[in-house]
Amino acid sequence: MTPTTAQLLVVANETLAGGELVAAVKRRAEQGSVRVIVVAPVTQPRAGYVVYRDSRRAAAGRRLDRTVSALREAGIPAHGAVFDDDPVAAVKDLLASEDIDEIVVSTHPETRSGWLRKNLLEEIRKAAGGRPVEHVVSDSSSQTGANVLVVANETVLGEPLLERVRARAKEGSASFLIVAPQSDPMRTQHPEAEQRLRAALSELRAEGIDIHGQIAHPDPFTATMQAIRDERTDEIIVSTFSGARSGWLRRDLVGRLRAESGLPVEHVIVEPAAVEVTA
Repeated sequence: MTPTTAQLLVVANETLAGGELVAAVKRRAEQGSVRVIVVAPVTQPRAGYVVYRDSRRAAAGRRLDRTVSALREAGIPAHGAVFDDDPVAAVKDLLASEDIDEIVVSTHPETRSGWLRKNLLEEIRKAAGGRPVEHVVSDSSSQTGANVLVVANETVLGEPLLERVRARAKEGSASFLIVAPQSDPMRTQHPEAEQRLRAALSELRAEGIDIHGQIAHPDPFTATMQAIRDERTDEIIVSTFSGARSGWLRRDLVGRLRAESGLPVEHVIVEPAAVEVTA
């Protein structure tokens, strides 16, 4: 790094995928050479399933990777990390370990931002010690391309579901996230669910589909609503077995999600034979 290169610290989590943040960094880079460190703070819940905490961190990591890639594609040197801490503590850690010249903080608009409600932006300004702090407001509703949430576990390799994902990908720009609720909440390892999920992701990624996945909370309704809170979601696809075989249907998962999420919810039925043949 040359003496004329400014070290820029970018602090964001849910708004990392927003175009406003990348645009702000690009504008700063036009004024002079910069090197960027992106930090995604993830405040862990006081209680809850380990897999739930891990899913929050994984979601932040995906957003971080996309932002770093976008900056590098624009010719801006960038790297980053997810921090298991609140944003003020993360900033203090980076200021103590790196030569930071400027800080950019990205949040949701005031009506939606937990960081602003907790006055964390002002706390970061105090911690900055006189360094310039730019606040970028990112409105996820302005993003292009749909984020499609797929909820499936035992049926995740069912051909009807895979075909529906393929068809949706052809309908228009979309990225997909599969949440696979774990089967047994008492177990810390879920090798069968993870194997099914990896196989589905590998097959669809090989076809050029932008898709990610994670093991989630054992209750599919809770897992889905948490995913919606953690990442912008435009549509939901729920995959189940048919009729009485599906515990999810007996609990009216599809109806509850339609009522509570306010999002379009599509139901894909997979017969057991379709999974057995694929697997």
